[in-house]
Amino acid sequence: MDFAAYENEEMISQMVRDFAEKEIRPSMMDWDERQFFPVDLFKKMGELGMMGVFVPEKYGGAGLGYNEYVTIVSEVARICGSIGLSVAAHNSLCTNHILQFGTEEQKQRYLPKLATAEWIGAWGLTETGTGSDAGGMNTTAVRDGDYWLVNGSKNFITHAISGDVAVVIVRTGEKGDSHGMTAFVFEKGMEGFSGGKKEDKLGMRASETAALFFDNCRIPHSNMLGKEGEGFIQAMKVLDGGRISIAALALGIAKGALDCSIKYSKEREQFGKPISQFQAIAFKLADMATEIEAAELLIMQAADLKNRGQKVTKESAYAKYFASEVSVRASTEAVQIHGGYGYTKEFPAEKFYRDSKLCTIGEGTSEIQKLVISREILK
Repeated sequence: MDFAAYENEEMISQMVRDFAEKEIRPSMMDWDERQFFPVDLFKKMGELGMMGVFVPEKYGGAGLGYNEYVTIVSEVARICGSIGLSVAAHNSLCTNHILQFGTEEQKQRYLPKLATAEWIGAWGLTETGTGSDAGGMNTTAVRDGDYWLVNGSKNFITHAISGDVAVVIVRTGEKGDSHGMTAFVFEKGMEGFSGGKKEDKLGMRASETAALFFDNCRIPHSNMLGKEGEGFIQAMKVLDGGRISIAALALGIAKGALDCSIKYSKEREQFGKPISQFQAIAFKLADMATEIEAAELLIMQAADLKNRGQKVTKESAYAKYFASEVSVRASTEAVQIHGGYGYTKEFPAEKFYRDSKLCTIGEGTSEIQKLVISREILK
């Protein structure tokens, strides 16, 4: 694995950093307070290729790989985890699912608009009673001629209200059967298909989260992704890449927490000198920096394997598990380093603290990652 940063990655990193400082930082706390999902911001990111990272140029995308993708997500999350989460969900879940398993006609129909963020993408697997136990889903689709009749709901779906397109996995066979689920592409405006109330969240508040509802929704058979019964298998493959996404998101949040901690510790004086000169603070920063570096190496390993088309199940779980836990530890220490100010919204530490926790839950909890890892190493 080549550890050197390519010139392309450095250029992308600087471009994203400049964009985030100009377009995200000034408004992010207002968006956070109001739980406002800034759709227009994503249109701007679409113009820069940030919303169609993996999409080939022939479909209007940037045609980039996972190294560049990790750079984009982590640099956005270094400023604002909410926006980083939405970039990740749009790219790696909805758009990437269509890219991996869609027909040529489906790709031509959806990818150009998703790649430019003319359309915002959502992806649905989780339900109210089935989080980690996806095989027990209750949302069903029954064949009706050239259509399928869908009933049920999905929960905790990013962009459930504002999304224009949603890839959703529903049950077409027996409950618990890994070959009894199928993926479909739903479009806003379909009769019987709607978004629910926005969740009032602890963190990631500017990234829209809500339920999806299906009430006798008739969806054409032509909107099926792949074959009947392949939905769960497809979802697991998509989530292999999704874990790299959340790892990159966690990495960015952790780096942001370290950035603000270093800055504050150099400026804050106690007993006549900056607190960064006290070993108690300096050692906290050293631990944070070391763990962040280790997390980044695990992510780079997973990204490298993914770029080469190799199996990445174990490595992406390593990256997601470790990086997400590091993000929580780093942001917790950031609050501690800031002291009382770390508990106020005048400083960025509290937002990193709130945003970080979702990384240990979304797209597979830390416990699920340990389950995946243990199964892989015990084969």
